[in-house]
Amino acid sequence: MRCVIARYPFDLTATGVLASMKGVRPELVTGASVTVGRRRYPVKQVGRVITRQDPRDFTEGEVTRAMARLGFTCHDRPEATPVGAGGPLAG
Repeated sequence: MRCVIARYPFDLTATGVLASMKGVRPELVTGASVTVGRRRYPVKQVGRVITRQDPRDFTEGEVTRAMARLGFTCHDRPEATPVGAGGPLAG
């Protein structure tokens, strides 16, 4: 699939993204994220790996749209446990 990220065209495939992310440890997810394989990565980390560009050069939206079009599951923000739900002090 052809997509434009930071004004540069890329031909991306789902298998190519999987191969690029193989062996890459996920960074801490604090914003938008994408599930690649069985791991959840920050969108900016995925964009940096697949484009080899500085994350300041592209937006989360550009990478999220490309990953969604390739069939990957994208998430808006990290899932947080509500305050008071579970935990060692619940009771």
